[in-house]
Amino acid sequence: MKRLRKISGASPATQSAGEQAGQNNGEESLKESAKGLAKGKASAAEAAPAAPALKPAARRRVRASVALEQTIGYHFKDESLLDRALTHVSAAAGANRAGSYQRLEFLGDHVLGLVISDMLFRAFPKGDEGELSRRLADLVRRETCAEVARAIELGAALRLGASEVSAGGRLRTAILADVCEALVGAVFLDGGYPAAEALVERLWGERMRAPVRPLRDPKTMLQEWAQARGLPTPTYTEVERTGPHHNPEFRVAVVLPAREPAEGIGKSKRVAEQAAAAAMLQREGVRVDRADG
Repeated sequence: MKRLRKISGASPATQSAGEQAGQNNGEESLKESAKGLAKGKASAAEAAPAAPALKPAARRRVRASVALEQTIGYHFKDESLLDRALTHVSAAAGANRAGSYQRLEFLGDHVLGLVISDMLFRAFPKGDEGELSRRLADLVRRETCAEVARAIELGAALRLGASEVSAGGRLRTAILADVCEALVGAVFLDGGYPAAEALVERLWGERMRAPVRPLRDPKTMLQEWAQARGLPTPTYTEVERTGPHHNPEFRVAVVLPAREPAEGIGKSKRVAEQAAAAAMLQREGVRVDRADG
């Protein structure tokens, strides 16, 4: 009897591993089927073998990943790179940061900067170093990366932990910007520099040719105004932070000697600092150009 039980029974660890493997295989099979359908190559005769049933959240994630590849015009040879680029640390196994997008974000940040620098160098042959630097800063800043992420509906494909989902993580500017850079890093590893360059030109090219923000932002204008009058560089201090963690509002003060501080409010420290600088310039009678968005 003991021998029969030993042969027929599987250990909980073996069952758990088998279930996990089935789930992973199911996601891969569904991805391949979805890709074939998207390309018009699927047929009844070539239908994929029945895969283990996936949870609704997993099915949505797979469909979103396939749709994302269609949107960006790039199909990954190594799907694990795309999966990692879309995985927030809150959803990584055992909160393992190496399994999240953070390393790819680091790489993508530098690849993005290099590609856009090259694009600007070629697109504006008469631009000096100062102009090119301001254009670069505007194109790689967090808000711009988040705008790109929203344009390609990157949030729908994110893998987030339950706490981040409930906190509205799919809409958070910081997360969207980070994942956008991670996506660039993943494409660079999967397809090399030419693939990353093509992706960046596709997603940032129009923004480069028609920037929606002025090249001389209020902070830059205030610094130049202060220097022209022999004043030190303006200093910015966070006065107050209000609102929930996932949607904070900042109040920042800018200070120059012999002048009353000026304050600004924004959804990020950077936006609040720009608003504070604009307030001080306007108080001093300097016209500030307003940008859309």
